[in-house]
Amino acid sequence: MSQNQNRSGDNNLKYAVDIVLCVDTTASMARMLANVKQSAMSFPNRLAQEMAAKGRGISSLRLKVIGFRDYADCAEDAMVVSPFLRVPDDLDSFEKTVNALHAGGGGDEPESALEALALAIGSDWETGLDRRRHVIVMFTDASAHRLGDPRHTSAATYPQSVPGSLEELYAQWGSGQSHSARMENPAKRLLMFAPESYPWTDIADDWNNTIYFPSVAGEGLEEWEMDQIIATIANSL
Repeated sequence: MSQNQNRSGDNNLKYAVDIVLCVDTTASMARMLANVKQSAMSFPNRLAQEMAAKGRGISSLRLKVIGFRDYADCAEDAMVVSPFLRVPDDLDSFEKTVNALHAGGGGDEPESALEALALAIGSDWETGLDRRRHVIVMFTDASAHRLGDPRHTSAATYPQSVPGSLEELYAQWGSGQSHSARMENPAKRLLMFAPESYPWTDIADDWNNTIYFPSVAGEGLEEWEMDQIIATIANSL
């Protein structure tokens, strides 16, 4: 096969894309949440358009939403987790899930974002199709509680699958050929829209396949930032 034929074939690449949106739904996120919700509604079409512009397509697109607050503040509604929803078949369910997110509560400034990230990493990612991308997008304006805090882990609703430390969570994220990794190294991506505080700067420095967009508490997600996130996902394919 000639080099030109190879290039032509590359232009017809199609990917199975799974995306988990982890969204902070505490009170301070009210302004950002409104923009995240609005952007999420147009997310499938905008991603398809961005990929089409690059001569690539999506054979399967599934979206999952994790809304989180704070187990130490109100454990009953600290975490809302949807299943993977296939687009376009489950688009109505995806839109209803996003619309149901509302800002409120949260207690102190750190939130249960690492628990949300752990649940995202442990998702039932697509494994059966050839070209795969597994993407986690984190939206928060706060730092995160450290994992293993008994004020949180003692809650009846606390997920038992969440590891007890950031180091253990990193092991689940995995690096290279790590045997304890929950995600495929070539497929995974982590995009963080988060403040310059613990643990986000640590994760940005130490975890592989991550892209970091520093945020400011109380400020919304601007349109150009969502465009940049969508372009980043498309560029990773």
